[in-house]
Amino acid sequence: MAKELLLDDSIEWQGWEKNIFRFFGLYFLIQVLPLDLRFFKHLFVTEDWAFSYRNIFYLSKYSPNFIGQESFINWLIVAVLAGIGALIWSRIDKPTTDYNKLYYGIRVLVRYRLALGVIAYGFIKFFPLQAPLPSLSNLNTNYGDFTAWKLFSLGLGVVPNYQSFLGLVEIVGGLLLLHRKTATIGTLIILPFTGNVFVSNIAYEGGEYIYSFYLITLALFLFSYDALRLFTLVSLEKPTLPNKYQPVFQANWQKARWALKAVYILMFVVVYGAETYAAYKKGPYQFPAKQGLPHSEGIYNVSEFKVNSTPLPYSKTDSTRWQDVVFEKWNTLSIKSNRSVKLDLSNTEEIHPNDDDRTYELAGSQGRHYYSYEVDEKQHVLHLKNRNKHYANEALELHYSQPNDSTIVLSGINERRDSVYAVLHKINKKYLTFEAQKTGRRSGLKL
Repeated sequence: MAKELLLDDSIEWQGWEKNIFRFFGLYFLIQVLPLDLRFFKHLFVTEDWAFSYRNIFYLSKYSPNFIGQESFINWLIVAVLAGIGALIWSRIDKPTTDYNKLYYGIRVLVRYRLALGVIAYGFIKFFPLQAPLPSLSNLNTNYGDFTAWKLFSLGLGVVPNYQSFLGLVEIVGGLLLLHRKTATIGTLIILPFTGNVFVSNIAYEGGEYIYSFYLITLALFLFSYDALRLFTLVSLEKPTLPNKYQPVFQANWQKARWALKAVYILMFVVVYGAETYAAYKKGPYQFPAKQGLPHSEGIYNVSEFKVNSTPLPYSKTDSTRWQDVVFEKWNTLSIKSNRSVKLDLSNTEEIHPNDDDRTYELAGSQGRHYYSYEVDEKQHVLHLKNRNKHYANEALELHYSQPNDSTIVLSGINERRDSVYAVLHKINKKYLTFEAQKTGRRSGLKL
């Protein structure tokens, strides 16, 4: 067997290698270091004096932002800054500069930054929070009334076990990055996984394609360190020297290194994992937390409907006549009619602490109008407000009565300030998605 050693760390850095490293080293240093106040805002500003998984999640999503919004223009600015820095560095560089040590240091920073990004998303998938089970309103919306992104999210939401598996893959990949010897294996897991996320974000018109590509670039930078060695060994089947560079730390630095690593794991793995589990037990962060009208959850057929005392028969084309009404478990009521809906297209991954900002149930969906409501139990009145930001001034005030367990009668003022009267009868509806989960694919299923 021919013994051709193609890469040896003892070889001195060539001039062109130093130039490339100066640019990419500075580029990734700027990309991973917290340079603006957004990072520290999420680090120190908390709700109710409690540091929650929401803070850590937003820390994990940090990347430099120079123009006020997420854009590839920010990357161009980083590249320009790195280019200027590399030019200055080349002019003042000294022969004693240890590029092996600098390269190692940059890789450590990128490893831990990438690990934070994938672990943060891994836990909200492992405890299936990122894509929740569809709401009743979503289940009673026509398939063609959803955007591509909403269909993707709903599709992932109905298979929570698969979502947990995806999260486990991300967590394992991230944990492997925390050890130098397993970092390359971690990138081999993360690159195809994050690449699929990036393509999915483009294909389904999701809002996270820039961030997912950001994680890919970090993984590619790390993988490039061993890529040539792996290609030589696996594809060319030739012997290759392993990487033997390992920095030597003094005792004090070694203690500090282990302490920092322990704090990192405690905060971003142990605490964050426990917090996401607690959030999972509490309920999905996409839906409002406030409870709805007692004993009302379900879909209702509108058997009788009047506007200004004029009866309106059932119609699929009337924009005024309600067709059906859904009461969610939380304080959301949705109404289906032929009235057009201006889409809410907010489809970025956000964890809102306030119910008013949690618009997942209506985002990317038409065919229904969604209202949050406050219950006046003494007066038996529902104060409704349209949840869609395009109808922010739209409000209804409806008296309610529940003559029996399956009937709700609503009367009051609608969004046009006309008097409205509706009799709702609850439909005993089963959903194939959930019924099939109970029986399994090979068992008999009867709805």
